[in-house]
Amino acid sequence: MSFPLLTATAALPAIGAIATAAVPAARRTAAKWLALLFSLGTLVLAAVVFLRFEPGGDRYQLTESRAWIADFGVRYELGVDGIGVALLGLTALLIPFVIVAGWHDADPLETKSTRWRPTQGFFALILMVEAMVILSFVATDVFLFYILFEAMLIPMYFLIGGFGDRAHAGTDESAATQRSYAAVKFLLYNLAGGLIMLAAVIGLYVVAGSFSLSEIAEARANGSLEMATSTERWLFLGFFFAFAVKAPLWPLHTWLPNAMGEATAPVAVLITAIVDKVGTFAMLRFCLGLFPEASKWATPVVITLALISIVYGALLAVGQRDIKRLIAYASISHFGFIILGIFAMTSQGQSGATLYMVNHGISTAALLLVAGFLITRRGSRLIADYGGVQKVAPVLAGTFLIGGLATLSLPGLAPFVSEFLVLVGTFSAYPVAGIIATSGIVLAALYVLVLYQRTMTGPVQESVRSMPDLRARELVVAVPLIAVLIFLGVFPKPLTEVVNPAVEHTMSDVQKKDPQPEVEAAK
Repeated sequence: MSFPLLTATAALPAIGAIATAAVPAARRTAAKWLALLFSLGTLVLAAVVFLRFEPGGDRYQLTESRAWIADFGVRYELGVDGIGVALLGLTALLIPFVIVAGWHDADPLETKSTRWRPTQGFFALILMVEAMVILSFVATDVFLFYILFEAMLIPMYFLIGGFGDRAHAGTDESAATQRSYAAVKFLLYNLAGGLIMLAAVIGLYVVAGSFSLSEIAEARANGSLEMATSTERWLFLGFFFAFAVKAPLWPLHTWLPNAMGEATAPVAVLITAIVDKVGTFAMLRFCLGLFPEASKWATPVVITLALISIVYGALLAVGQRDIKRLIAYASISHFGFIILGIFAMTSQGQSGATLYMVNHGISTAALLLVAGFLITRRGSRLIADYGGVQKVAPVLAGTFLIGGLATLSLPGLAPFVSEFLVLVGTFSAYPVAGIIATSGIVLAALYVLVLYQRTMTGPVQESVRSMPDLRARELVVAVPLIAVLIFLGVFPKPLTEVVNPAVEHTMSDVQKKDPQPEVEAAK
């Protein structure tokens, strides 16, 4: 039997979570280093998965299949395609930076008014989320994916509600209340989507007689699986609703600004750069793969909702006074671009959407983590409490600027490639939608540059006059992320060559071909 590489990649952070949680309470530093060590080991295994993946090979590679709940037809089936391997790599890459950035976020506070923060639990929960997200990207059994889709909510709930942002303007009691509200809202929204998805998962099994993606695809190919139009549409809606909540797509987005605002910056990165990608990934793998006709039927409505997300998120980002909520609304706008690219049903759009998931994760991590360093120094998330930071902390201001420029998709940085492909793919199929989506680029430049101008330039406020620049630990977080943004901005081939074949499979599932350009005959 070949080595179960995918299982090992997901199991290592899970083992690390258990080991970290078991570290004695007094040895907090040892727990941190242990968590970091396991995250780096997971990154090594993810790199092996990436190197062993053959872009021109089978659709699902490194497959594993074992009986699990035989009486209900549930199997432990894993397999990775080009889209999954890119997102698996993103997850494994970001978690070590999340851990290093949050090195002191769960240290006990000396004040009696604030409850003690279990450091071991904080890092164990992060590793547990990593394990579940990695498994969700490689699960090829629908029921297995559903279990992971729901289970990851539990550690995320405790990370949001139990380890909130210490830079909260207000009393300890009010801060705890708002953290609890954000955590409960996150949980209820996602549980509601998951319960609707559960009904659709059961319906799929009744119709298809299997939870296995490969068996369902084979049955569809040989004509033994016929799904009534109304049935397929209802099942599609059940799956899509859950994924739209997770993504998040307007109008199911309202939990995200609360969750990101109240969470620590590393946990906010975990939410928007990693966990939310499960929703958009699942749209490609499950909505388009299992329900191709229903996906085409729903395309006009989904594109409309994506366009609203793009414009609405960007407009609200422009008007924000809170740094982290501004980044949260910017992410809602970016997820609109991702979903637009998926449902444009063109190879450029879907390749761009997949690259957007990866590049958005890296750029948002860079901007949000540096913003977290800034907020920790000043003790405030309000934009108005800053000014002139670039004169006292030029390295912090410079890394913040590069993260912001990546967020607005400046050419030469990684997000530009993905946003360009999404817009090209959309223009070729839906020109009006492409024109409307372009307004999101203009608004992105507005909210990013205004944020930088108000916090980093101008007279030096007295409250930031003694602010220190980035320390060595913080540079270890910021510099590599910026280096990856630049590398993928000028040389995206390592990602495109693994993503494009997977996109071709998805286009084949929905039986769509790229629109041919209209060229007038020469006179």
